[in-house]
Amino acid sequence: MLKGLANAFRVPELRKKLLLTCGILLLYRFGAYLPVPGVPFQDMLGAYQAGLSSNGAMAVLNLFSGGALSRMSVFSLGIMPYITAQIILQLMQAVIPGLGELAKEGEAGQRKITQYTRYLTIGLALLNAVGYLFLFGSYGVSFANMGIPVALENVIVVFTLLVGAIIIMWLGEVITQRGIGNGMSLIIFANIMSGLPTSLISSVTTTGNVVLTVITLLVIIAIIPVIVYVERGQRRIPVQYAKRVVGRRMMGGQSTYLPIKVNTAGVVPIIFASAVLYLPAQLAVFFPTVGWVQAVASALSTGWLNWVLSVLLIVAFAYFYSSMVFNPTETADQLRKQGGFIPGVRPGAATADYIKDCIDHVTLPGALFMSILAVVPTIIFWFTGNSLIQAFGGTSVLIMVGVAMDTLSSLESQLKMHNYDGFFK
Repeated sequence: MLKGLANAFRVPELRKKLLLTCGILLLYRFGAYLPVPGVPFQDMLGAYQAGLSSNGAMAVLNLFSGGALSRMSVFSLGIMPYITAQIILQLMQAVIPGLGELAKEGEAGQRKITQYTRYLTIGLALLNAVGYLFLFGSYGVSFANMGIPVALENVIVVFTLLVGAIIIMWLGEVITQRGIGNGMSLIIFANIMSGLPTSLISSVTTTGNVVLTVITLLVIIAIIPVIVYVERGQRRIPVQYAKRVVGRRMMGGQSTYLPIKVNTAGVVPIIFASAVLYLPAQLAVFFPTVGWVQAVASALSTGWLNWVLSVLLIVAFAYFYSSMVFNPTETADQLRKQGGFIPGVRPGAATADYIKDCIDHVTLPGALFMSILAVVPTIIFWFTGNSLIQAFGGTSVLIMVGVAMDTLSSLESQLKMHNYDGFFK
């Protein structure tokens, strides 16, 4: 690992990308502590922070914002508006033919979809910013110390939150385009990791049992190799290429395989499922005094209904995303054009059906594995109240391990291009 990192810093191009990625993540964490204009002193925020931690839906939103929501920082909205916009656009591609065709147009089409995602993110961020203003007011937080009319104060707070969400979106895209790894995933990774010290201290002080905290940490560490094993698992479909004469040379005849990952979609299904389940919590901030709205938001964010829906949504998004990443018909067509075939399977439609059947059979156990790891720690937290399990339960660990592996794989491929040894042996 250390040798691979040292090799990365020897390559000027990779060194710049690594430093840019780390610098942006540090800038993002600074913004998570920078308060919006007019935020009262810390001792005046006690009631707000206590109410936020006691509300299950708001506590989860605060976790995914890296604690920014509890500090009323510029980045309180977090990455969720951007993720929600991406979900909506990807679902619309399956429903609206025009968007589906646009996605197939290559780089030009992706640029247009990215532009639509940005516009939608701004709209969602504006709605969330207004909702958070209602949320702040419901806990008695006042921005009156600015000494200007209340209406103007509210406009400044909403505008600041909106600009913060736009900056987060921009930072994530800069990492994706010019840094290492996926910017959106790395920002979520930074948010989760930032809560580790606080969660450890809270776990010890709340339970008063250091041994229980240590055991919890050991269990979390023991799960990591299992996650890595499943993430790197593959179903290899054998492929044979027919011999053919090109000029005076004999081409083809070799055997290879078509790799299908057990978890093709990576951590995307968990991130998307979390965003969908916590969307009602984001909408509930518009109605802080309406009991049934808060009850619905809490039921979807915590409890048995959340557990059932989490499993269903993770499995559904795993199949949906796998179908977008891996097109059996196109793969079968490429094999046929290159003279390749699967032994015992006829080329064309039969090959496409066989590949689709393999993907379906492989995706289900991978999705169920993710679902179990995401839901079981949540159930344990429900009964124990251990803050460490809440902050670093299955969902958090899966996201952290998945993002770390994707980032290392991206760095690995670029190291191999420069003839350096990577991280994986």
